[in-house]
Amino acid sequence: MPRSPDDVRHALETIRAARGFVLPHHGAMAAALPELHVAYEAMYRALTLDPRHLAPLEREVVWLAILAGCEEPVGTHHLHKFRLAGGGDALAAAVFRLVAFAAGARRYACFADHWQGQFPALPAAREYVDGCDALIAASPLPPGLARLALIGLHTACEEIWGLRVVLESAYALEVPEPCMAEAMSLAIWPRGVNRFVKATETWLGLLQSGRVTPSPAFRAWAAVAGQGAFAPPAA
Repeated sequence: MPRSPDDVRHALETIRAARGFVLPHHGAMAAALPELHVAYEAMYRALTLDPRHLAPLEREVVWLAILAGCEEPVGTHHLHKFRLAGGGDALAAAVFRLVAFAAGARRYACFADHWQGQFPALPAAREYVDGCDALIAASPLPPGLARLALIGLHTACEEIWGLRVVLESAYALEVPEPCMAEAMSLAIWPRGVNRFVKATETWLGLLQSGRVTPSPAFRAWAAVAGQGAFAPPAA
């Protein structure tokens, strides 16, 4: 049943009051897809607004990395939230520097896959992580938060090699797993669930490899058999 003009206006003004802005897709859903609109708003709140594991500034650092890495200008409100949470120019500069360097992760992956034998003293994973840390040295961006920003960025950009390397490095720095999961999940909004699925598949493989020591909850996840794409029953 079509929604009335008053229903549409009320839905959009409710969003404006809560967020300070309205985007065109809000109107399309309000006018034609009200059930989706309700579910969408609930997911938006749970994913991006409700407090979870990351502190406000940590969350906005991850958002800044994701939006910059995806070249996504529809996200200006996160720049405002970054400022409100205490983010300054020096921190933003460190994030942008890190994002720019992370765009070269695939070159390190090529190095790892094809040339590592020619440079045994230069492990590609170590070189990549060391390069990231060199860029943020003496900046307000601590290594643990840089790992979270890279987890979100690599998830959003589907950079699997870089994600695996950064996840392992995050464990070495004792970054909390729930914070890693939240950083990874933020990529759902600009890039969709499939990127999150692929990232968690990478994480699961790392947990099952024995290269990191997961917490009991994540160890339980890793121990569940048969996780993966649907396999049709044999004929």
